[in-house]
Amino acid sequence: MVNVVGIDIGSTYTKAICLNGERKVVGTAVRRTGFKLAQAAEAVFDDLLQNCGLERGDITYVGATGYGRYTVPFRHAQITELTAHAQAAVHLFPDTRTILDIGGQDIKAIKVDEQGRVKAFRLNDKCAAGTGAFLEKTARYLGLTTEDIGPYAMRSTNPKPISSVCAVFAESEVINHLSNGIAAEDIMMGAMSSLGGRAIQLMRRVGLEPGYMLTGGMTRNVAMITALERALDAKFNVAPNGLGQLNGAYGAAYLGLRRVEKLLAEGKPIPPTAAQQGDSEKQTKRRWSAMAMTRKRYAAGADASHADADAAGAQPHVHAGESAAAPAA
Repeated sequence: MVNVVGIDIGSTYTKAICLNGERKVVGTAVRRTGFKLAQAAEAVFDDLLQNCGLERGDITYVGATGYGRYTVPFRHAQITELTAHAQAAVHLFPDTRTILDIGGQDIKAIKVDEQGRVKAFRLNDKCAAGTGAFLEKTARYLGLTTEDIGPYAMRSTNPKPISSVCAVFAESEVINHLSNGIAAEDIMMGAMSSLGGRAIQLMRRVGLEPGYMLTGGMTRNVAMITALERALDAKFNVAPNGLGQLNGAYGAAYLGLRRVEKLLAEGKPIPPTAAQQGDSEKQTKRRWSAMAMTRKRYAAGADASHADADAAGAQPHVHAGESAAAPAA
């Protein structure tokens, strides 16, 4: 039986999902990333196996994405975040043409075609005031948990916008609003409206094309979705059952499954299982270095090239240095 896993190591959360040979979701797992990325990958993989009722040897293929994808020791392929998000979005909602992904440390706006190929993108990673991390910090000032943010903000009757685009000044603005007696729910909704407005501006830079989809942890926040739809004056597609947060992991698993299907159709051997890939006694341990990552990234025949080129039908890797912007279409 074929079981393919996608792991997305983000700056704040590490997500994992397992798809079977029928492209059905077998199970998911999410946990905080922390600062030890390889350990986060191992931990979320163990959580996933437990949630799925599977053993390590039952996993046929593992695709890794996210900024920590190169640290997953048992991966078969590493896939750029842009490719993973684009493929998953179009697979889940075929009409998707413009994707907004709000992460803990950055926001991505991605324009795609009908086959899920990236046409243009923009990335905002200049300041925390434009990311999900700012909302979490604002919530802590107000004594809220991350899960409380959405329902609490929806109680707002007079949102108070946060005008500062710098995280430091924005925090001071929040504190000032509190000291002036502004209702906490109005401050929280105002912060979301401000973040939503900046996110929509980022989308405009890639070129707005109907068929909008929201991905990332903010898909679990009903108030954030409301703020975005008001700013755009249009609806966003949001994957059900929490899959919006796992969109990158879903894309990595989906591309991995297509790779396995192609190998089987061609009668070629499937790569070693995740159990064999993760056998530390058989692996050469190397010290991390930027040059080592660069060499591996551009090595001829690298796994990532196969995953992107064969499965996605696109150019191998999107190596625009995902903090830079591709030309808008």
